[in-house]
Amino acid sequence: MAKKYISIAETAKKLKVSEKVIQEMINSKVFETKMVGKNVKIDEDSLNEWLEHLDDRQEKMLALKRVICHFEEYMRPENIFLDFETENKYDAIRILSEKARELKLVRDARWLYEVVVAREELISTAIGNGVALLHPRHLHPSKIKTPSILFGRSVEAVDFDAPDNKPVNIFFMLLLHNDKQHLFSMSYISKLIMNTDVLEKFLTATDKDAIHEALTILPEA
Repeated sequence: MAKKYISIAETAKKLKVSEKVIQEMINSKVFETKMVGKNVKIDEDSLNEWLEHLDDRQEKMLALKRVICHFEEYMRPENIFLDFETENKYDAIRILSEKARELKLVRDARWLYEVVVAREELISTAIGNGVALLHPRHLHPSKIKTPSILFGRSVEAVDFDAPDNKPVNIFFMLLLHNDKQHLFSMSYISKLIMNTDVLEKFLTATDKDAIHEALTILPEA
């Protein structure tokens, strides 16, 4: 029987990861491949055999890559804003609300500012270690065009009524459509900031690519 070869996109869909991950696996010679015209194709039998013989470590790594790819759907490099000037917590919320409008994630920056401030006035969204997880009190799928997360870092840390009393200069603004997206993202970010090396990168990285890399390399522990 002739071998069947499938595209990188088809392989990514089958494994539920990004095409970038598949390209990395091709570079590591995980699958048998061949060139068809100018395109690399994956031997489907080779792929299926690899899936059938995954060891515990490989299964864990594949699951981890799926989690990361899922988070990347919300956290894109253009959603990262570094070293803006802010005088207080409300100024930080205003700046990120305006960034969301500039990205066309919402139509009305003022509306977003008001719903995030309303949530903030109930109880602080600061979670310690200089980080706040900004979000509206209620989900607003009709108001938010694309489920997204913004990352912001201010030059000066500002008081945010944090549980550890530390000022905040790392902000995540969660603009999501449903509880499943929200809880997944909260859990993912919480794991990230528990890692001191990742948190240090958030504080010191000088460009968006370095921040995005830190956001999408989830520690295994």
